[in-house]
Amino acid sequence: MLELRQLTKSYASGHPVLDKLSWQFRAGEFVAIMGDSGVGKSTLLNLIAGLDQPDPGPEASPILVDGVAMAGLDDDAATRLRRARMGFIFQAFHVLPHLTLLQNVALPLLLNGLPRGRASQMLEAVGLGGRGADFPHQLSGGELQRVAIARALVHRPALVLADEPTGNLDPDTADTILTLLRQEIKATGACAIMVTHSHAAAAMADKTLQLTKLGIQETTIVNPFEQKTR
Repeated sequence: MLELRQLTKSYASGHPVLDKLSWQFRAGEFVAIMGDSGVGKSTLLNLIAGLDQPDPGPEASPILVDGVAMAGLDDDAATRLRRARMGFIFQAFHVLPHLTLLQNVALPLLLNGLPRGRASQMLEAVGLGGRGADFPHQLSGGELQRVAIARALVHRPALVLADEPTGNLDPDTADTILTLLRQEIKATGACAIMVTHSHAAAAMADKTLQLTKLGIQETTIVNPFEQKTR
């Protein structure tokens, strides 16, 4: 579904933050990426989404989404691909303040010419049913995060990119949201890549990768809450 080939990205100083990173992510797979601050986790998501550009390297196409080389797309084509095939959950939410919650969640459906009925269903799924007419300023940070998650999933994207999606949620709500995310992935055959510092969140994924300055490797994560009950 997604392939990274010798992906490299450097700071303005020339110091590499990602150095010749290669990995394959499969459809239907929920992957967590962990690592220390500054190793390039959020940068990696931005590169995959085409919101940032990699350094020139040995591969002409270091990022392929469904076999499509991101490097070969102009701005309009990249925007269309993101709109139709990707869903984003950012730390900063990016919920539009002048739209109601229902309008925010329905936006990907509108942009893709899809029926808007699923927007209400997704608000209900994230625990905000009946609040579609509210505006973002009426919500807490955790509630805004849930709106962002509903919007990311509403159009059934093939690739979900999540940057600390449970960072503003209490443990019970985080567990509910991650369960929903996992269910959506399995139901649609999508691929989800979640950057997180939370071991509990990572334990919900099918696979956890550790990103370091030396590259990326698979690791094992045990849910700390499960450990306490053993």
